[in-house]
Amino acid sequence: MKRSGEQFASLPSGIDICYETFGNPEDPAILLVMGLGGPMGWWSDDFCERLSGRGYFVIRYDNRDTGRSTKLRQHRVGKLDLVRAFAGLGKPPYGISDLADDAFGVLDHLGIQRVHLVGVSMGGMIVQTMAIAQPERAMSMTSIMSTTGNRRVGWQHPRILPALLSSAGSTRDSYVARSLRTSTILASPAFPGDEETARARAYETYDRGWTASGVTRHMLAVLAQPDRTKDLAKLDLPVTVIHGLSDPLVHRSGGRAVANAVPGAEHIEIAGLGHDLPVQLYDTYVDAIVRTAERSVSH
Repeated sequence: MKRSGEQFASLPSGIDICYETFGNPEDPAILLVMGLGGPMGWWSDDFCERLSGRGYFVIRYDNRDTGRSTKLRQHRVGKLDLVRAFAGLGKPPYGISDLADDAFGVLDHLGIQRVHLVGVSMGGMIVQTMAIAQPERAMSMTSIMSTTGNRRVGWQHPRILPALLSSAGSTRDSYVARSLRTSTILASPAFPGDEETARARAYETYDRGWTASGVTRHMLAVLAQPDRTKDLAKLDLPVTVIHGLSDPLVHRSGGRAVANAVPGAEHIEIAGLGHDLPVQLYDTYVDAIVRTAERSVSH
């Protein structure tokens, strides 16, 4: 399996994005876009290799403010900013459209004109925005546990909010402990994960450049996002929407709204799936992504 190792794309905006590729650059490209606060390693090596093994050139990357990509620490933010953003006040340091521009910048750096888009949670919001902004570059789209930006759908269960807003502390171990608590809250009841794997991922996330303010800036971008429903209705490409019926972070109404908005979208709901990517469902995800990509050939 050909693997690039970590590389950097220096974008015209001044942002540096860390990325990695799997497979043959001559194969059709799939861009994997992770969610809020998540570096590219949250798309596991195994997941990326399964996709590239199906004949695709797979790209994963760190969104700005995660991993080894640029941190915008000059934009100081706090919980009061979240309250203001929730009330529709203030302007975030950047929006979902800026995160989409970063993704296009990675593709430009690699010389890739057209791509199959795959996004999870906030990453789903980003790939939806990409398909709307430059439809000629999007060959297909798979949106996983995401929503349209309409606040009347895809809401969070109130019981998880204290954990999401709790401090991660100031040390590596306190971050990992908080991460494990959060993972347990968001986990799939029907597809239990392995605590040691989750712990190792948390340590790697911290060591590769986790920052609390970066997570807050991501939250602000999500809170300030527009409602994409009308624009999603104009898309003309194969789309699959995947959502768990036990998702406490993005209610399944968010996935349903995306699927209802996009003409001809395939909608997959999975019982017992929370807000994570359980290894037990890797083949389900990979099959759906590949099936969606293959529909583009005859579309």
